[in-house]
This record gives sequence, structure tokens and C-alpha cells, in this order.
Amino acid sequence: MNLTITGHRLDVTPAIRGYVEDKMGRVTRHFDQVIDVSVILSVDKLQHKAEANVHVPGRDIYVESIDADMYAALDALTDKLDRQIVKHKEKAGNVHRESGGVKGQSSEAEAE
Repeated sequence: MNLTITGHRLDVTPAIRGYVEDKMGRVTRHFDQVIDVSVILSVDKLQHKAEANVHVPGRDIYVESIDADMYAALDALTDKLDRQIVKHKEKAGNVHRESGGVKGQSSEAEAE
């Protein structure tokens, strides 16, 4: 997994970088086929914004979170991202499961 951390109007300190790396490691716990993760951290007056763009096979997932504290914004971001990854994984696994494949068709169609 390639991880890119960028700061807009914000210096990315080693503490924030370590926190982001730790939180993004949680994503690979649910879905190990993550290709690239781009995290953008920005500050606008009193709002701290964290954005993540995750590239997985077949889809790009974009999530953003705004909070008064950067660490709280990162926590909310990883929660949202976690839900999106699990949702994508479930959809990708259900491609041929529900009677869509040849094996799922009943033999009544063959008799007609």
C-alpha cells in the first residue's frame, strides 16, 4: 500500500504522520488489496479537514471529515473509510452468488 500524506496550510509533523499511518493500517485489516492511499490534511480557520482517496481494484473511494480537532477528524475519517471499504468488499464478493451464474440457474429452463 502506497501512502501519501499532504498538508495544506499545515505542517505534517511526525506525530500526525505516525497517527495517520496507524489509522490507515486499519484499512488493510479489512481489505488487503488496497493499491494507493492519498491523505490530504488542511486547516481553514477553526475547521480541521481530513480527506482520503483510496484506490482499490475496480473503484476509487473518496471520504472527507471536518472537525474542530485534527485527531478527531482523522478518527471520523477512518470510521467512514472503514464502512466504505467493507461495503465495497461485500459488493465485490456478491458478483456471481445470487443465481446470476450458470450454476445458479434451475434445470427447469433446460427442460423447456
